[in-house]
Amino acid sequence: MKKILLALSLLIAAGTLVHAQKLDKFGADLGKKSIMGKDLRLPYSDVLTYYGYIKPGATPDETRDGKKFYYLYLWIPAAAPELGIRMVSPVPEGMKPAESDFVSASYKENESDTKSYFDTWVTLERSLTVLSADKISTGASSKWISYGTNDDSGELPAQPSGSKYNSVLRITSSLSDPLNSLVVGLYRIGFTSYKAGEVQGGFVAQVGAPIKLPGICIAPTLEELAKLVKK
Repeated sequence: MKKILLALSLLIAAGTLVHAQKLDKFGADLGKKSIMGKDLRLPYSDVLTYYGYIKPGATPDETRDGKKFYYLYLWIPAAAPELGIRMVSPVPEGMKPAESDFVSASYKENESDTKSYFDTWVTLERSLTVLSADKISTGASSKWISYGTNDDSGELPAQPSGSKYNSVLRITSSLSDPLNSLVVGLYRIGFTSYKAGEVQGGFVAQVGAPIKLPGICIAPTLEELAKLVKK
């Protein structure tokens, strides 16, 4: 037991040192331990990173309850025991896209804008009808089920205002409830701001899984996602 706790502590310490100006390692709920009031999590084995930017006045993908919603579409190629979603705005100082990351055209065009940000609010949904990659383009007419939402998380860096308004959502797959299982299929991350109004500025979104998911892809449109999956 002591060896396990020591290993967890070393992993967390190493992640903090490496990512002091970035983000701490993205940890899973599976295997989480609480020691002296602090949650200790092993890092996800697979983490997908997306850099995005919402321009002022951009047309939302949908309006819900008076809020402007935008989507990031995910292709999950294998069943997963858990998925973690986190979104931070603006992109933390010193954090730059790696070669393996997904970077939107709007982020590339506005990378110098490090001041604009929004109060993130995220949800994860799955299509009930798109279960194979060749059907991704039909996702616009799909019915979607929600796994939950998150508004504010104290585990992420504060925004420039000093408030911890960035978001983390972790979902554990249910073996007994098919609707709450994390199966192969089309998913989408919906994001907006807690208060109705403009959503604008840069952000980084990450999707984590405790197992490798070869072929996982993310894109701001179904058309782009379908192309990525075919590569």
